[in-house]
Amino acid sequence: MTKVIQPEEKSVLIEALKQGEVVSFPTETVYGVAVKFNDRAALDKLMEAKNRDYSKAVTLMLSHREDIGKYAEIDERVEKVAEAFMPGKITLVLKRKDSVDPAMTNNLPTIGIRIPDSPFVLDLIDKAGPLLVTSANISGGCNTTNEQEVLAQLDGRIALVVAGETHNTTASTVVNMSDGQLKILREGEISLRDIEEVLSK
Repeated sequence: MTKVIQPEEKSVLIEALKQGEVVSFPTETVYGVAVKFNDRAALDKLMEAKNRDYSKAVTLMLSHREDIGKYAEIDERVEKVAEAFMPGKITLVLKRKDSVDPAMTNNLPTIGIRIPDSPFVLDLIDKAGPLLVTSANISGGCNTTNEQEVLAQLDGRIALVVAGETHNTTASTVVNMSDGQLKILREGEISLRDIEEVLSK
């Protein structure tokens, strides 16, 4: 059985992450399911819980823009987009730095990075460290917006879920900037036009 905790029980959430558990919490988009970055066994647990194919990566969530360069190759264009939209509802797919363990990106040469616009999640990352996060559902299932919806898909598959509700059913925009091009992989509230406008300035 998956344990339901309240948002004020953040210390329990942090301890679970440090122990290599898979946890779920609300973000400013939809509910996410997460493990600590650089914990291979925990990432395997997350992939198994979601029935997720290893050909798909899991997003790295950070709390500060200046940390992006520790994990990914960045240039002026990436910095412009990050400054305009982060924290926010956007995930940037960038070239993974060689220093990053390939297992953390499921051996893909790219890494998706997001800085959520959620005080709860940003504080969690500050306290627990960078997190690997994806949507809290069985792979191919519907996005989840409260703990009951998460439990309907993942009960018994993850250690705990934070009670709450998101007021959004749309996941973040995913944009690939890894090869100097600009390609929308999944469009959310931030459109290609929004990004192009920032880059044209």
